[in-house]
Amino acid sequence: MDLQEHRQQFPGLNNKFYFNYGGQGPMPKASLEAIIDSYKHLEVHGPFSYKSNNWVSQCLMTTKQTIAQEIGIHPHHLTLTENVTAGCNVALWGMDWQPGDHLLLTDCEHPGVIAIALELQRRCGITFSTCPVGNTLNGGDPVAVIREHLRPETKMVIVSHLLWNTGQILPIKEIAAACHDRDTLLLVDAAQSVGSLPLDLLASGVDYYAFTGHKWWCGPGGVGGLFISPQVKTNPTFIGWRGVDETVKDDAFEIIWKQDGAKYEIATSAYPLYYGLKAAIDTHNEWGDAHQRYEQIKLNSAYLWGELTKIPGLSCLKDSAPEAGLISFTVDSLQSHTSLAKALERSGLMVRTLALPNCLRACV
Repeated sequence: MDLQEHRQQFPGLNNKFYFNYGGQGPMPKASLEAIIDSYKHLEVHGPFSYKSNNWVSQCLMTTKQTIAQEIGIHPHHLTLTENVTAGCNVALWGMDWQPGDHLLLTDCEHPGVIAIALELQRRCGITFSTCPVGNTLNGGDPVAVIREHLRPETKMVIVSHLLWNTGQILPIKEIAAACHDRDTLLLVDAAQSVGSLPLDLLASGVDYYAFTGHKWWCGPGGVGGLFISPQVKTNPTFIGWRGVDETVKDDAFEIIWKQDGAKYEIATSAYPLYYGLKAAIDTHNEWGDAHQRYEQIKLNSAYLWGELTKIPGLSCLKDSAPEAGLISFTVDSLQSHTSLAKALERSGLMVRTLALPNCLRACV
């Protein structure tokens, strides 16, 4: 598809230079229309009617099939969530933690995940620590760093597939193998990787992979997912009717857990948003498959990185062309980059600031 024609499908690109896909991607027209049409359909037929309930079942199945095909899993192993953090909560609170168990994070994890670790420490008596993966951005072996910091009592490791602050891609297949050599589970924060990297999760060996649809897939906020490997046992924490099959026996409900990813889904959701995400994924695939889109992202980021390196007083964190669509950089004369980000936004160019490291981030 012609690039300019393709861009016209995204109304949010018409009046700005948008470099914030890592925060939230602009929705295509097809997503907006799918959401509106779905709400109209439910209202016309009665939002809680046999016809609408059948529509919801079809919506769940179709959305899961679309997502599963994109990330290389079976739909049976997919749980629909609201976002990455919700998926991480399912995985972390579903563990049978004991006092003294150890949780290992990298030093590049999101505050939302760090907050869960702190609460696990308070409630369950676990310990957690971080390992300096960020130091390997321009050289070094992140797998060796993680392996060096594993302990006999390490029960789980949390890494981000594509680091949100520096744009580095971590080799999750090799990290999963290193963890499993020590009988340790691997939870992957996939906030930046889903929709930007081609994925084959079953081949990667990861145990948990939590992602969202509102960033690089450009879907609506409020729809994400969690892959749970069939080899791991996870207990549901938040529980509701979507996760169980109930029957009536002897004038009482008999509750049976569902045996697929729906076990960790809770109750009523904004189902039209699911079709909004499916429409966004379909729009991307009209331009090219996941591999073709990734190659274009790399071309775009290499171009931007190359031009930024020519600007005096500006330094990119990565000293070579980025591996994905995140480019972080600093301006030497600024203690805080917020004023620059706001000035750029007033001129129609949108990037974001990061606190650790103190920098600006552009996402292409």
